[in-house]
Amino acid sequence: MKVVTDFGRVLTAMVTPFDSNLEVDYAKARKLARYLVENGSDGIVVSGTTGESPTLTNEEKIKLFEAVVNEVGDKAKVIAGTGNNDTADSVFMTKEAEKVGVHGVMAVAPYYNKPPQEGIYTHFRMIAEATGLPVMMYNIPGRAAVNMLPDTISRLAEIDNIVALKEAAGSLDQAAEIRRKIPDNFIMYCGDDSLTLPMMAVGCHGVVSVVSHVVGIELQQMIKAFLNNDMATATRIHLDLFPIFKGLFITTNPIPVKTAMNMMGHEVGGLRPPLPAASEAEQAAIRSLLKSYNKL
Repeated sequence: MKVVTDFGRVLTAMVTPFDSNLEVDYAKARKLARYLVENGSDGIVVSGTTGESPTLTNEEKIKLFEAVVNEVGDKAKVIAGTGNNDTADSVFMTKEAEKVGVHGVMAVAPYYNKPPQEGIYTHFRMIAEATGLPVMMYNIPGRAAVNMLPDTISRLAEIDNIVALKEAAGSLDQAAEIRRKIPDNFIMYCGDDSLTLPMMAVGCHGVVSVVSHVVGIELQQMIKAFLNNDMATATRIHLDLFPIFKGLFITTNPIPVKTAMNMMGHEVGGLRPPLPAASEAEQAAIRSLLKSYNKL
């Protein structure tokens, strides 16, 4: 029987706080998770791309899952980012996350390997078979170098505990085609902040967001207006937020959002190489953006 899971409407792909030595700061991770839940997030995705997952060790990821579950697991959904380009390791991390008590896992399409569609199908099937948790797939061809096609997603949606998709191909046409082909009880999330409202119009349930670090409450207001058929309000909020939707992606994510959070006083630290700090020009643009939204 299909597992029916609603992780919420606004999920934040949380940054990973580091200390001055670029070690994971678990106390600050707990504090940040609490702040996000108090400011619009229905759920937290831990150790996704925005959390710099490629440069975190498995041990660090597991400790992060534990920290966030212990802090907000009774108030919000905690989704563990367990996927990478190694199916066996993705299966291992999914099992470890389940032991910790997360509410679900998110697994990205295998990057760099560039598997064909059948390889993508097998990857997610093996992850799902290894756990009783609900699984969210993550399609992001811009980073993974492979695009999960609608027919592949439709096949995977038939698996009982694969319940959701974060769709970040940036194509409304593809999102609509996926929605046509997946069951009504299968949830699709927008993975591009600036497309949240347009993608909801073609059947998305909500957003896995980066900008919700800064404007989570406003995102919730936009989605609620849409759900209440108040399109004028939803459109107004979308257009009001459009500069920050684009401005927090002026360079590689999560460089801008970490810069913004530090400017707002959240002390999330720097970035692990190969990601550099924001340039002076980028910092100036982000500071100006935050001022325009009264966030400083």
